[in-house]
Amino acid sequence: MGDEVLVELRAITGAQHVTTDATERILHAGGKSTPDLLRRRSGDALDAPDAVVFPGSSEEIRNILALCVQRKIAVVTFGGGTSVVGGVEPLRGRFDGVITLDMRRMDRLLHLDPLSRTATFEAGIRGPAIEAALAPHGFTLGHFPQSHQEATLGGYVATRSSGQSSTGYGRSDQMVKSAHLETPQGPFTAGSPAPGTAAGPKLLDVVVGSEGTLGVITRATLKVSPAPADKVYGSWAFPTFAAGADALRQLMHDGARGDMPHVCRLSDTAETASSLNLGGWKTAALSHYLSARGYKTPALALFVWEGGSHQIRARRRRSARILRRAGGIPLGPLPGKSWEHGRFSGPYLRDELLTRGVYVETLETAATWGQMAQTYRSVRQAILDALGERGAGAYVQTHISHVYSDGASLYFTFLSGLEEDGLAQNARVKTAASEAIVAAGATITHHHAVGMDHVPYLGAEIGSLGIEVLAGIKDTLDPEGIMNPGKLIPFTRPQRYPPITPNAKEQS
Repeated sequence: MGDEVLVELRAITGAQHVTTDATERILHAGGKSTPDLLRRRSGDALDAPDAVVFPGSSEEIRNILALCVQRKIAVVTFGGGTSVVGGVEPLRGRFDGVITLDMRRMDRLLHLDPLSRTATFEAGIRGPAIEAALAPHGFTLGHFPQSHQEATLGGYVATRSSGQSSTGYGRSDQMVKSAHLETPQGPFTAGSPAPGTAAGPKLLDVVVGSEGTLGVITRATLKVSPAPADKVYGSWAFPTFAAGADALRQLMHDGARGDMPHVCRLSDTAETASSLNLGGWKTAALSHYLSARGYKTPALALFVWEGGSHQIRARRRRSARILRRAGGIPLGPLPGKSWEHGRFSGPYLRDELLTRGVYVETLETAATWGQMAQTYRSVRQAILDALGERGAGAYVQTHISHVYSDGASLYFTFLSGLEEDGLAQNARVKTAASEAIVAAGATITHHHAVGMDHVPYLGAEIGSLGIEVLAGIKDTLDPEGIMNPGKLIPFTRPQRYPPITPNAKEQS
């Protein structure tokens, strides 16, 4: 990318908001996937963007995109940089250069409507800042993904993220009322302030989940909820993971409307054993207690109810009746409190384990209740088989953390010794697991998004015509294909969008 482009970018944002500093470029060279971390640790930063730009307004972004179309520069939008599926890798492919737009300057609460319970934010605001902005007004967004400390509102919207309290507050896509997108073809606002509308297909879904491939999300209006007056923890043990899953299904189907806990999490036998073994003497005592009751391979369910104390007591009583009928044993609040204390620590632990030569990765899916057991067994076995004999001490644990009327999520965490070629090891395991997910008829991603990792499997989920619909939308909003190339949308039109793979990265 030539110096003249840098001069033009600085004229748009101010010189202090455009940098080619090596450290800043490396920090924006990818997200937080295991391959991203392995490449950085090996000293490979050849995929760093040519420049990092920090826009301060929609108008600046509009002018930046116009310049990048003219100069044939690819553009990657960067929020918290927490993608674990290659969603923010700055691929330049056939373009003359690539820049990253870091959204951190656009981080304000723009409007709060307490009567309608909606709030409008700029897209660069991070999770903790969202809660800090709403707290003085008595509201919460209630969206707490594991990436909460770093992820941004724009990232939530762009990836259809699902927070750990989604059973109570809903997924991000259920919260979004409207969103504004700056595209290479101009501004595009999708959604309506109306509580309901029959005005054609829901174009908001063009923006939500678009993963930066159509334009830059600059602001969004979301539903907010009154901050809870109280929070109560509970935990239950079930004789098996299958029994626990069926208990959650019954709780969803047979419970009174609104009785579901805000957090609803069920660990399989392996994850339960890990939690009890690592939880100190009090949780060790729980393990002995369950064994004495005949629960040799228990599955631990954790619940958090939020709201008014009287309301919570009534909801817990009604839920307890269903859980007991399903074979559950109540264990008190300690396991739930212990989980919440470390709920955001997983990514940091993964980084430390890599330093110590331990390969650790996660992947997720969602399946209907009818598909749940088979999906769990087949994906878990595929991971173990892919790790194979080379996977010294291979270990797989799973939990359900998002519950719906018709099914639930499955989140797999797996560990083994890190092989000499960690990138090949990761690709082998992820491919095997993804193929098992597709074969089971489950979704290729419940909340991690598509990015680059899941592009090969998207056609199995939405069909070839569905892919053409996505490509047609991109043709309309981004006809030159500069927006986050290589992500989400398979390149079904090679004459217009030649494939862009990690091998197509050029030295910057």
